[in-house]
Amino acid sequence: MFGFVTFPTVISKYGIFNSSFAKISPKNTDSLCTVYTPSGNKGLVYFYTYLKDLLTGTGFLETTSLFYGYYTIDAALLSDMKYNLPLAYLLTTFAYLALSLVWIIKRSVSGFKQSLVHDEDQFQSYCNKVFAGWDFCITDLNAARLKHRSLQYELQTDLEEERIKRKIADRTMKEKLRIYSLRIFLNIIVLAVLLGCFYSIYKATAFSQEQSNNGSNTDFQTNLLVQYLPSMVITLANFVAPQIFSILIRFEDYSPAFEIKLTLLRCVFVRLANIGVLLFSLWSQIHCDNDNCKACGYNYELYPCWESAVGQEMYKLLIFDFMIILAVTLFMDFPRMLLVTHCSWKPVQWCGLQEFGISDNVLEIIYGQTICWIGTFFSPLLPAIATIKYFIIFYVKKVSLIHTCKPPGRPIRASSSNFFFLVVLLIGLVLAFIPLGISIAHIPSSKACGPFRNFNTSWAVVPHTILGFPTGLRMVLNGIASEAFAVPFFMVVCLIMFYFIALAGAHKRVVEQLREQLVMESRDKLFLIRKITEAQKCT
Repeated sequence: MFGFVTFPTVISKYGIFNSSFAKISPKNTDSLCTVYTPSGNKGLVYFYTYLKDLLTGTGFLETTSLFYGYYTIDAALLSDMKYNLPLAYLLTTFAYLALSLVWIIKRSVSGFKQSLVHDEDQFQSYCNKVFAGWDFCITDLNAARLKHRSLQYELQTDLEEERIKRKIADRTMKEKLRIYSLRIFLNIIVLAVLLGCFYSIYKATAFSQEQSNNGSNTDFQTNLLVQYLPSMVITLANFVAPQIFSILIRFEDYSPAFEIKLTLLRCVFVRLANIGVLLFSLWSQIHCDNDNCKACGYNYELYPCWESAVGQEMYKLLIFDFMIILAVTLFMDFPRMLLVTHCSWKPVQWCGLQEFGISDNVLEIIYGQTICWIGTFFSPLLPAIATIKYFIIFYVKKVSLIHTCKPPGRPIRASSSNFFFLVVLLIGLVLAFIPLGISIAHIPSSKACGPFRNFNTSWAVVPHTILGFPTGLRMVLNGIASEAFAVPFFMVVCLIMFYFIALAGAHKRVVEQLREQLVMESRDKLFLIRKITEAQKCT
């Protein structure tokens, strides 16, 4: 985004390399829609005002290249070359989403192959763990203890899963009705918790936007609290809901492996759905059906540049998530380590050191990456901020892991967890497609700011650009976009997909046959060894 959008805009505005820009005023647009006065600082400004602007993205940051409203250039003129900035803005958005999708699918396919390879039967799994599970390259005592505990936990998990399978097979009809009724009741509680989180986020966002637009809160602390209210409610929901889920899952009588997966799926759904509810609550105020929206197609009185407002919310989510991670690490994990190390009080020793949860930390990264995917369209420099954020967090977590954490009591299986985390990341990317697609194709673009102010929607720049192509090329592109091309293309894609599904099924059957042959060969070897032994005894 920086190379294709920010850099050409900056060099054009400042005339670097003999460059200039073309700025076309919106036509056939109500004059009220073109009024946009950013909340800049005027007159005597206190130092904490700049701090508030830095944390919330308002004030002096609102008019910088960090947000969508800064990019008001229609074309950048570099020497004799004309650079279509609105088209570049849109195509760059599609490009980074498409590259992310291709990369995740490629990694997911390799992870899926590994999970299929490791998906052996239980007898083979036991043999591999008992006879081939130890790493003889381990020379450190602590590493050996950790490996020993990991193997012990995996064997205990396998035995527990076998016990639960037998228990499920031996259940009576009365026991099945009882456990299914209990699970339905507990899932109703889970649904109620989710609805409570969503409603709280919706009301907090509506209250924060209303108070921010009124401008009645002149106090620094109150204003900052109101600005960060949605981010605080989302963070609180991300912390409280998983704790409730981890308590409820104990009563649902699942296997240990399925317990972990179901709890993680619920936590992922909470984190990603909270972002969706935040965006929905924003768009319900931006896109309305009353008189305030008739002139421009959106609520221009509250949001003269609604894309920058959405970018500010994504910016605040990213900054607040960064502050929470640092605060938890510095003010909870390190003091806890000092207490456990230097205090012999039994309750303190019973609490022990903080366990380093790999799954929780991976979900935090996926949550931040989803925010970055969604927010890049509204805040083009958000990926740079996210890069700096995770660069700092990596070393903070590294120091915390070495000095303040202990290995988790339940080690996760790398063969299946890598594929699972990539699937969760893919879900986050799909979630990012939905709000971006609605923003680009459905909601009218702001007429007072941004590169698409001359178009009804952001997508309208594509057909407008196609109209300038030669007639032959324009006919080809129109044919590709028509139903006459789409229906056969869809049928061909379906046939290819069914072919690969059938091929995968055939390969799976071949693998099963090869496994059966290996079992038969091992039995033949045992039979031959037994016959040789009997023959030796007779002689």
